[in-house]
Amino acid sequence: MTQAAAAVVRRQIVVEAPVERAFAVFTERFGDFKPREHNLLRAPITETVLEPRVGGHIYDRAADGSECRWARILAYEPPHRVVFSWDIGPTWQVETDHDLTSEVEVTFVAEAPGRTRVELEHRDLDRHGPGWESVSDGIARDDGWPLYLDRYAALFRS
Repeated sequence: MTQAAAAVVRRQIVVEAPVERAFAVFTERFGDFKPREHNLLRAPITETVLEPRVGGHIYDRAADGSECRWARILAYEPPHRVVFSWDIGPTWQVETDHDLTSEVEVTFVAEAPGRTRVELEHRDLDRHGPGWESVSDGIARDDGWPLYLDRYAALFRS
């Protein structure tokens, strides 16, 4: 595998929902499928929020009131696309230097009136600097983006 190929992780899933609903569930209910065990705070997470606007954040709020802002919304184009930064570095701590962060683009493509393909591309992983491969490996594993997308898809079956 070349460095360029490893610096991008792609996953996709199909949900039985119109594109507008697929986008809304992803952005409005992000905290319903983001694994709470993926926690950089010292207390249990009580909610995860995706602020639906460019300049907003994705953040976790803990039971003790503390917050962890671990992503910035870079593009918000309902119902087709959302892009956010991944401000978590190779040590699995928040990275404050934005030059050392990667980005995640999620697109929503209508396959039929009630069926949407959700494509996730996590790119520029090598921008995390030394040790970036651990980020790539972590998000590609079953408990990374595949877990997020499986839990997301489950919201349409309940």
